[in-house]
Amino acid sequence: MKILFLTFYFEPDLSAGSFRNTSLLKELLNHLNSDDTVDVITTQPNRYDSFKAEAKGIEEIKAGVVVNRITIPEHGSGIVGQIKSYKEFYFKALSLTKDKSYDLVYASSSRLFTAYLGAKIATKKKAKLYLDIRDIFRETITDLYKNKIINMGLNFVLKPIENYTFGRAGHINLVSKGFKSYFENYKKAEYSFFTNGIDELFLSLPNKKREEKKSEVKTIIYGGNIGEGQGLDLIIPNVAKRLLGTHKFQIIGDGGAREKLEKKLKVNNIENVELIPPVSRNELINYYQKADYLFLHLNKHKAFERVLPSKLFEYGTFNKPIIAGVDGYAKEFLKENMSNLILFEPTNADQLYNSLKNFVYKNEERIEFKKSYSRLEINRRMSESIISFGNE
Repeated sequence: MKILFLTFYFEPDLSAGSFRNTSLLKELLNHLNSDDTVDVITTQPNRYDSFKAEAKGIEEIKAGVVVNRITIPEHGSGIVGQIKSYKEFYFKALSLTKDKSYDLVYASSSRLFTAYLGAKIATKKKAKLYLDIRDIFRETITDLYKNKIINMGLNFVLKPIENYTFGRAGHINLVSKGFKSYFENYKKAEYSFFTNGIDELFLSLPNKKREEKKSEVKTIIYGGNIGEGQGLDLIIPNVAKRLLGTHKFQIIGDGGAREKLEKKLKVNNIENVELIPPVSRNELINYYQKADYLFLHLNKHKAFERVLPSKLFEYGTFNKPIIAGVDGYAKEFLKENMSNLILFEPTNADQLYNSLKNFVYKNEERIEFKKSYSRLEINRRMSESIISFGNE
């Protein structure tokens, strides 16, 4: 079987898509026959302009398995920059596959266009199409832009692309069951729900109980993208000032809304929030281990009520309390699968402040959660699903 494996992000890049697809490919290779081949088409590390990593343009992992990394322009997480980057990726990928034949195209996509690229190539090559959908792009982007004219234009462009892409797929994996109702009209595909998972790197970490010091200022940490979707500028400044002297925030990462957060912190003279540029995964783990609380927040938009942030799977491996400003499916998932939580309504600083002040601090290992959501096991089942679909 000849497989094309499309993912915009791949290690050594820093992103949920990169971690998910790199580990999936490694597991997929364990299920291939000796005469099977895999072409991976991805990008050079580009998730954050402030984090650079070296990677080979063409890398042969083993006989018959080649990774092609396309260099794309810096985009700074802005819409125009991202469009240019995806355009470069799209046409270079078409060029790389021009003279190739494939039996199966796998495409993992959070912003629709990698999935659309997979659909176009699968159609040209008369190959089967397996989509891994990590976000519902059209719903998210139209939810973020409240202008009716802009939304009409976005829907006019995106709806046909979406219909073509999802209508072409024979199998669609959804990383969140919250997406299920959105895909009810696409009846041609088989569906699966392989979520994100916990990497072995996190499962092997020692969980040591921190010694309590009554006078200690507790650290609340967030590591990841700082974009409109996270809405950190709408919650961190409002609550941090009221927690001065008892709590401090460490925000690690970069993204399109970082500047907005910086400005609000500066205007309000907030001293207990530290902004740290993106760091490697091992460094991030060190920050997590030293922190008291692990923080997550999603902006207050209807589209985000469907999502299940990959960050929760990392956080759940630590025995520390998780502070989560989420709603919808993510909130349900947390209540069902985790303990030692502070849940609050997105952007509600008063609720967060009161919950935190009344919270009785404790450390608690989430043993069952770690057993249930091992990335290794999820990847094993997903790899079997991909191979089975390809052999149908």
